[in-house]
Amino acid sequence: MKIYVTRDIPESGLNTLRQTHQVIVNTEDKQLTKAQLIEAIQGVDAVISSLTDTIDGEVMDAAPSVKIFANYAVGFNNMDVDAAKERGVYLSNTPDVLSDTTAETAWSLLFAVSRRVVEADHYLRSGQWNSFSAKLLLGQDVYGKTLGIIGAGRIGHRFAEKSRGYHMPIVYFNRERDLDFEKRFNATYAPLEDLLGRADVVSLHVPLTEETHHLIGEKELGLMKKNAILINTSRGPVVDEKALVDALEGGTIWGAGLDVYENEPHVTPDLLTMKNVVLLPHIGSATVETRSRMSDMAARNVLLVLEGKKPANPVYE
Repeated sequence: MKIYVTRDIPESGLNTLRQTHQVIVNTEDKQLTKAQLIEAIQGVDAVISSLTDTIDGEVMDAAPSVKIFANYAVGFNNMDVDAAKERGVYLSNTPDVLSDTTAETAWSLLFAVSRRVVEADHYLRSGQWNSFSAKLLLGQDVYGKTLGIIGAGRIGHRFAEKSRGYHMPIVYFNRERDLDFEKRFNATYAPLEDLLGRADVVSLHVPLTEETHHLIGEKELGLMKKNAILINTSRGPVVDEKALVDALEGGTIWGAGLDVYENEPHVTPDLLTMKNVVLLPHIGSATVETRSRMSDMAARNVLLVLEGKKPANPVYE
């Protein structure tokens, strides 16, 4: 059978598929327009899609031979689940396999912002460093600070787990209370507004839904401490980028670390000029090990469906 892969991904999963099926890869590694995607998947039996691909009813109807769209991502807000259900098309994702790696990225951003790592690197490389100075590039300690976690899912759990060595009290907000989370990490549940007022660090680990779109906006940023740091490795539209720019410029919060953006790959221009924000190009899961495991997982989901079975990681039951 024919399998189309919309972006170039690690070979491990592709090599598995090639043992029994024909695999066609978009080797240019560029995002396809919807028209290009529809043209590319004509007559194929399965698609490994990217988070940047819109998989909706129009795409499904244009390629009725496709039995599964296997997202090479844990998120699936690019997919129309209801449309897939109506048409009997399988959708899958790659959950859990990237939880630790994404949590590590969030911690990397936290350290980079709190200790002004990127700013300091530029300062040295540009020849500005002449001697030791007691007040040069003063940052903030992380140890003992209050950690606010919004979203107690897989990645939220891993993020909390990695805080243990820093003795950080944890306050969290989730759609529902998670008693296991509270017990494991001695965490305190709080309403969102309360959390924002108490936390020194606020880290976002929620999916993108109607409820979480602009979850952090002008009002919420205004509730945060002036020394607070905001970390977002979830989805860009969870944060109102314009409001964040205003908060960073006005000193409403101390700094931010972002791996995701409202209109990727576009980044609000004002953010690019700010020293108190660290920006990454959506590399939350970008390690050799994790991206290879994601490739393997997507391939397994495709193989199971082509064998007449259900995917191992269905988006809907």
